Amino acid sequence: MTNEEIIKRVMITEKGSRLSAQNRYLLEVHPDARKPQIAAAAEQKFGVHVLAVRTVNVKGGLRTIRGTRRQVAEPTYKKAIVTVKAGERIEQV
Repeated sequence: MTNEEIIKRVMITEKGSRLSAQNRYLLEVHPDARKPQIAAAAEQKFGVHVLAVRTVNVKGGLRTIRGTRRQVAEPTYKKAIVTVKAGERIEQV
């Protein structure tokens, strides 16, 4: 697994916006990626110094579409909260 495959995208959410004020960023990562691999990939891709990595496995499930009987299966994915050195930033497209 290469560094390009480890980090899928920077997640732009309300929680991610709040965390960015604390030098923390939300990243969607490959489900098999480990914390040291995520830290190395973030340092190489974004040019920052990573201090800590926390990971969360988000379980997918069935979601009902509002106003209908239809249900949609949402995928399972892994996200990482990456803490970077003070004064450094990860650009959020």
